[in-house]
Amino acid sequence: MVFLSNDENVAEFQKQTISHFQEVEATPMLNKGIKLAFDSGVEHLLNNKVSVTLIAKGKTNSAGFRGSAHLFETTAKSFIEKEYLEEENFGPSTINILADSKEELLASARKMKGHLTATLFGTENDLKNNTDLIDILEQKVGRLIVNDFPTGVEVCHAMVHGGPFPATSNSRSTSVGTAAIYRFTRPICYQNFPEDLLPEELKTDNPIGIMRLFNGERKR
Repeated sequence: MVFLSNDENVAEFQKQTISHFQEVEATPMLNKGIKLAFDSGVEHLLNNKVSVTLIAKGKTNSAGFRGSAHLFETTAKSFIEKEYLEEENFGPSTINILADSKEELLASARKMKGHLTATLFGTENDLKNNTDLIDILEQKVGRLIVNDFPTGVEVCHAMVHGGPFPATSNSRSTSVGTAAIYRFTRPICYQNFPEDLLPEELKTDNPIGIMRLFNGERKR
């Protein structure tokens, strides 16, 4: 989904976006099931012409499970009213959503369910003038990005590839990054245990020499 302020710049943005979409080659998808689901999602949008309009389509190629790029357009008012417009269609398609006012843009953000990422494109002043939008998006996504794209998920300490439901079933964790280990752990406390019954990792003299948090201090 791409949210746009319906101002004097939007026509040129749409013109260039449409031109680029029309040049996109049909790209292979992971498997037949994903391709069929993508086609079904596109067909669903095509059949709802009252609320959404197809404004550009990429090149077609019937070889293999290739998906053609689709660019749709709708209004923020329709997005707020129609639940299906927020449903993910996994593949090369998106919807440009035109907001006639900042109030419509904020209302659209409040209406959103959980997502993995959100990107804000704008100048430094744009960002300062829209901190209310940032405050809303912080509660809606796992990764908030400025003037960059969310592709190429890096495995690092800072990465969060998760978000509020339905982006993930556990909004406190991530599926990519070093913190992902917590998706597969369950806390358990051994209180007042004899030393010989404790796991090796928890014995006072640390027989296996691992780095531990001991009385709030990291040490071996």
